[in-house]
Amino acid sequence: MAMITLNIIPIAYISKGLRVDEIVKSPQKPDFPPEKITLLETIAANLPGMIFQILQRQDGSVFIPYISSGCKYLYELEPEAVQADFQVLYKLIHPQDIKAFTESIAVCLTTLRPWHWEGRIVTPSGRLKWIQGTLQPELQEAGDFLWHGLIMDITDRKQAQEKLQGSEARYKAILDAIPDLMFRFSRDGEYLDLKSEGANITLSREEIVGKNLQELLPSDVAAISQVAIAKTLDSGTLQSCEYQLPTSLGVRDYEARLVVSGADEVLAIVRDITERKQGEVALQNLAQKFAKAFSCSPDSITISTLQEGRFIEVNDSFVNLSGYGRDEAIGKTSFELNLWVDDRDRLNLVQELQSTGVARNLEIEFRQKSGEIITTLLSAEVIDLDGVPAILAVHHDITERKQVEAQLRFCAQRDRLLAETLVRIRSSLNLEQILQTTVTEVRQFLQADRVFIALNNANLGVRTLAESVDPKYPSVSGWSTNDEAYLQELRNLLKDNLVRVVEDVTQISLSPKVKAHFQKFQTKATLTVPIMLGNELFGALIANQCSGLRHWQPIEIDLLQQMSEQVAIAIQQSQICQKLAELNTNLEHQVQERTAQLQQKMQEVEKLHRVKDVVLHTVAHDLRTSVMGNLMVLKNLLNQGVESMEAGEQGAGGKGENKKLSLSPLLPAKCPSASSQSQIPISRSIIERMIQGNDRQLTMINSLLEINSCEKQGIEIKLEPVQLSSLLGECSSQLEPILTQNQATLKNLVPADLPLVMADGTRLQKVLVNLIAHSLQNNPPGLHFTLSATVEGGMIRTQIQDDGVGMSKVECDRLFDLHVRDPQDCCSTSIGLKMYLCRKVIKAHGGEIGVMSNRKRGLTFWFTLPLFTEKVLSAK
Repeated sequence: MAMITLNIIPIAYISKGLRVDEIVKSPQKPDFPPEKITLLETIAANLPGMIFQILQRQDGSVFIPYISSGCKYLYELEPEAVQADFQVLYKLIHPQDIKAFTESIAVCLTTLRPWHWEGRIVTPSGRLKWIQGTLQPELQEAGDFLWHGLIMDITDRKQAQEKLQGSEARYKAILDAIPDLMFRFSRDGEYLDLKSEGANITLSREEIVGKNLQELLPSDVAAISQVAIAKTLDSGTLQSCEYQLPTSLGVRDYEARLVVSGADEVLAIVRDITERKQGEVALQNLAQKFAKAFSCSPDSITISTLQEGRFIEVNDSFVNLSGYGRDEAIGKTSFELNLWVDDRDRLNLVQELQSTGVARNLEIEFRQKSGEIITTLLSAEVIDLDGVPAILAVHHDITERKQVEAQLRFCAQRDRLLAETLVRIRSSLNLEQILQTTVTEVRQFLQADRVFIALNNANLGVRTLAESVDPKYPSVSGWSTNDEAYLQELRNLLKDNLVRVVEDVTQISLSPKVKAHFQKFQTKATLTVPIMLGNELFGALIANQCSGLRHWQPIEIDLLQQMSEQVAIAIQQSQICQKLAELNTNLEHQVQERTAQLQQKMQEVEKLHRVKDVVLHTVAHDLRTSVMGNLMVLKNLLNQGVESMEAGEQGAGGKGENKKLSLSPLLPAKCPSASSQSQIPISRSIIERMIQGNDRQLTMINSLLEINSCEKQGIEIKLEPVQLSSLLGECSSQLEPILTQNQATLKNLVPADLPLVMADGTRLQKVLVNLIAHSLQNNPPGLHFTLSATVEGGMIRTQIQDDGVGMSKVECDRLFDLHVRDPQDCCSTSIGLKMYLCRKVIKAHGGEIGVMSNRKRGLTFWFTLPLFTEKVLSAK
């Protein structure tokens, strides 16, 4: 449009400052024929651009002699505003195009060549426009330059170009992205061109273009391709063909699609479809497997429409599960077959499939053709079947599992009921409460209308002991009868301990009395189990169904049998308790009598003890008096005899050797013996032995008295902190005379830094003397003792070791016991009593005492004493 306008309007007219509309309206147009005048009028009215003139004077000033009215359309500015300040147009140029605009103007001013520029402007209203500007310089007579310009709106053209460029870029990107081979063929099969980027091809472009199909392809493939080219050109429609070619990767499958691309020319797009063909084969195999799995699956599988539930396909397991034949099911809906026990299950399934597309393991009940209810686990998915949404559903029959689970729950409840009944029987003696609780829980467990326990008694007849009944039906509580014929018939029904199961009382043979009984209490079915005590019929546990007929399950019968056994146990337990109560009453009387007898015997024993104490003290007193008198006489005799011997020896010149003593000085003056014989000669050793015997007797009497006191009152000890090493040292000094007399020695190895012990010093000294005296009296002279002490586990262990004669283990174990020893051992009794007293003393201190026989020879006595602590002292 811009070029046409500039060619039509002469530069001379524009140089005179005339506007286009003025040129059109001017009456003087010698150079303009009428047809051009009409064309100018049309251009002036429809030109989407702006014509302008710029006068550049020699002094550098710029004047705008003319701007067309297209300024308002193009720049949204009035021509007068632009003439007043041409810079406003410069301000509308897009910031990114200002640099190119400035550089183009500078080149034009320097070279005075025509100016051409394309760029963007932003109008005052914010619209983005593309414009194209052209300026033509003209030198004026005065030396000024007059620039004739035209600015056109090329926004539509630029947008079209951009769209075209974008479309071309997209098409090119798509073409580049297509990995397929593209060939152009002539009608006779010559390769005209190809695109092989991204395709697996081994030949170069130069080796293919210009060749014929027969030269590059196997003859069979070339023939197929030639036929497809001819058919495409003749029909003008898309043609396709498939073929195989051997390649370095093996035999590959290809598909060629041919379209007309020119005169006697086709475009062929060749695609490697090996993977697709392999996938199709795999899909066919999978379809075969699915078909086999569908038909051979042990679970019911169906395909039905999503909306209606109309069956499209079912497998054999569905036929076996539902009872409907394949021809009966296909084409029918699940509602028409009345499969759903609850129609809401179908609605919930469809809602879940529509929201998630899948459902897993929904436990749903279905109705078989026979009317029997089964339970299945339903898993389903939505599939597309030729554009129709369908449901692929798998039903896993869990009816038997549910029955087993129900059976297990029933068994668990039964076991719980039996266990609770057993606990009640064991924990309660209230028979009435046990029986009532039993019938209540059994009725609840069986969901029966009535459960009761009836008693069979030869004297009382038949009566009800406990009952649980639905309020809608009459109670048998309080009912009883003494009709012997009626009772005998009831007993005959339960003879031989048999369970009586009646599912319909109208179908069995009964006497009129029994029938009347059933009618009175509205009994329709009954289950009776006898209660046996040994071999006798005690009664029966009975369950009645009054609402209708009932099939009694084996587990229900088993429950009633076990409950009857528990009831029998409870009854036996009650009877035993009654007998025990009677026996207890008798036993209490016997215990009272025996207690009185024992009290009497205890009084008699106490009297005997008192008599024993009196006798013991009386005899001991008399013996002590006699022994002490003998000792005094013997010691005086011994002393006087020694003095007479000394005097006789002096009178005889010191040479007297007579060792016999005379008793005449001790006899009374009137004694006949004394008058007939002045003296009685007695050996000195005899007197000494008599003194020793009396000493032993006195020691034994004192020990007996002390033991008797210990047994009755215990040993009295006074505990206090004692330094054991000092105490044992004092004992060693006290033992020195007896050790010297027996030619024995004592080696004291007790450490001086031993801790304190809680002990009675006097008692401990006697213990130590008794232990050493035992060894001295049972061994010949010359014995050697070793005394030692150590701290062990909060105790001090003291040991007295000798090198004398040993003892057997039995003798060691019995040494500290109170018993009578061998009578031939003349001195064992007193020693045994003293050893017994030693153990009493050590035990009273809280310690232990014992004796060990050494391997080679000798004994080791030991005893332990507790260490002194503040806690022990406060406890004492």
